[in-house]
Amino acid sequence: MLPRSFRRRAAVCAASTAVLLGITTAGPTTSTAQAEGEFRPQLVTVDTPTRADKALLQTLGLDLTEHAGHDYVEVVLHSPADVVALTTAGLGFDVRIPDLLARQAENNRIDAAYASATTTSPLPSGRDAYRTLTDYNADMAALERDHPGLVKRFALPHASLDGRQIYGVEIGGDVRGPDRGLPTFLMLGVHHAREWPSGEHAMEFAVDLVENYGSDPRITDLVNRSRVVVVPVVNVDGFELSRTDGGLVDLRAADQGGTATILGTPGNAYKRKNCRLVDGQDTPDGTCRAGSLTSPGGYGTGIDLNRNYGGYWGGPGASDLFADPTYRGAAAFSEPETQNIRELISGRHVTTLITNHTFSNLVLRPNGVAPDQVAPSEGIPLGDPYDEAALEQLGDAMAEQNGYTSQHAWELYDTTGSTEDWSYNATGGFGYTFEIGPDEFHPPFPEVIDEYLGAGEHAGKGNREAYLLALQNAVDPETHSVLTGKAPAGSTLRLRKTVATPTWEGSITDTLDTAMTVGPDGRYTWHVNPSTRPAVKDRQVETVSAEPVQQQSWTGTTLPLQSTDHEFTVDRDADLFEVVLDWPTPDDMDLEVYRKNTDGSLTQVGSSGNFVGEKERVLLQDPAQGTYVLRAINFASVAPTWTLTASLFEAESSTVPGLVENWTLTCEVAGQVRQSVPVVVDRGQRLRVDLNACGRRR
Repeated sequence: MLPRSFRRRAAVCAASTAVLLGITTAGPTTSTAQAEGEFRPQLVTVDTPTRADKALLQTLGLDLTEHAGHDYVEVVLHSPADVVALTTAGLGFDVRIPDLLARQAENNRIDAAYASATTTSPLPSGRDAYRTLTDYNADMAALERDHPGLVKRFALPHASLDGRQIYGVEIGGDVRGPDRGLPTFLMLGVHHAREWPSGEHAMEFAVDLVENYGSDPRITDLVNRSRVVVVPVVNVDGFELSRTDGGLVDLRAADQGGTATILGTPGNAYKRKNCRLVDGQDTPDGTCRAGSLTSPGGYGTGIDLNRNYGGYWGGPGASDLFADPTYRGAAAFSEPETQNIRELISGRHVTTLITNHTFSNLVLRPNGVAPDQVAPSEGIPLGDPYDEAALEQLGDAMAEQNGYTSQHAWELYDTTGSTEDWSYNATGGFGYTFEIGPDEFHPPFPEVIDEYLGAGEHAGKGNREAYLLALQNAVDPETHSVLTGKAPAGSTLRLRKTVATPTWEGSITDTLDTAMTVGPDGRYTWHVNPSTRPAVKDRQVETVSAEPVQQQSWTGTTLPLQSTDHEFTVDRDADLFEVVLDWPTPDDMDLEVYRKNTDGSLTQVGSSGNFVGEKERVLLQDPAQGTYVLRAINFASVAPTWTLTASLFEAESSTVPGLVENWTLTCEVAGQVRQSVPVVVDRGQRLRVDLNACGRRR
């Protein structure tokens, strides 16, 4: 295979030829049929061997999936313009699903056959097909109707932009009684419209808990010790379009029976975002479909809700361009859907949260941005989460049940404004993203069943068991904090604080305001999140030594389209290995770094192929000892003199002191505050606070 930079040159030439031959770069419009030969959406695997490549990919305005590895990211291409963007940027790619529309039609046929042959599936609900939005709402209403003492359906406060109500269910042993201070476990689905299994798994878990309550001792105990809140479809507008259009796709040739063939288009089957048509402006209800016609598959319309939360909003991995698939919105929490979740979490002690997505078979934990990144709002490296050890332990335990990979979210690629980054840093509650399934946004329905219940070596476990472990974590007092004491029977206790939550370049104000009712015996036990948020806790950061512990430089000349190699031996432990290629002209050179194997073969471990005028740099963490080959490539330099420098650095770990925050605990009787005390409580701590003064009349 040619080096990446040479493949890039060939790709650029091919793209230029395509433009000269008159191939259109405009995306196809949605219609009732798709002409023969018209571009169809496809799923491709883009080569991203370095963090710089991933960063470059994120600037192209393409539709990135959550399926990525250390050297690739999968991307949906919606138009010829998307292909040109990739090739012009010099990013190589392989086509994995050449026609997502044809794949959708195939999945629909598989689903229809499965439903026809199945009376009741193994799922808790017995369903044999994907739900529609109407199905979700009906199922939540039925759970409440059939189990009124266990389930309460509720409407979230903000309707969608297209005027739809968004519903969730709350499950608890005494769900209609007063809040007695139990911890909350929150399960979310369908932030991204096309990720149908994310809603199915959330809804099935709700049904699972309800149907097995009273008969399964483990589930009964967990439900009695918690309040479980499930919002299966956060992005109702986008999902309604995706699910409706996706279900209509049928690309059969004229069948032998002579009946009319349905010729579907992708429509909004692969829509990602919500239905925001213009920043800062609402539009008449029901206009989302018409507004989605302005971009192929509707992917350019709207806000990426999983980039709209407040945690480091506005930073890497989120676009500031409206038409981009990862557009973050005009401001943090600008969208009604994210406002709903913000208010839900701010009004409860959500001690553990899972937000479901597809696909990649991943369990992701905070942070969404690499630890060496520096947010301008803070001026120091982000570091790892304060609770990294515990977060990793639970993530790994859940991944053992479903066979997924447990990792930081940033190891996929940098992301800011995501759900769990905000919830964890603002409240201290543990948060995870599940990327369900190996290779599709909404695969055939039998695969949804296997992912939930487990298959193969994970049969009988799967995401069901992983979710139960998360719920077990939510009720475990060692993972949060507990307040106990005495207070007047029937009084209202309230914990409140108003804090500044960092965005990338500033901050937003979050108000956490929760309440519980003291029982008739005048004693209370309240499961709460720690008073000091992780965002302001002590932070472990690594500082690179100012001078390298080993360094070697070379100068030379290389003819155009040729390369020159130099070897560098790492014979000591080091924290960082930096290779820099510099040259005195604004022309274009590339850099590749290889590890030499014992048999003399080379394994690429890093590369840098920036645009004209940008110098090349490769950075490797904790480099293995051995011989490395550093390759300077003259991509398009007419003055081919260069300097190549290899350096080893040590890094020192240091602690940046944090802050201590307190809750303000108040006791109210008949709506009047009778006592107010500051409370400082850490994770795993049980603190007694008697509110005797609250019982005295003033």
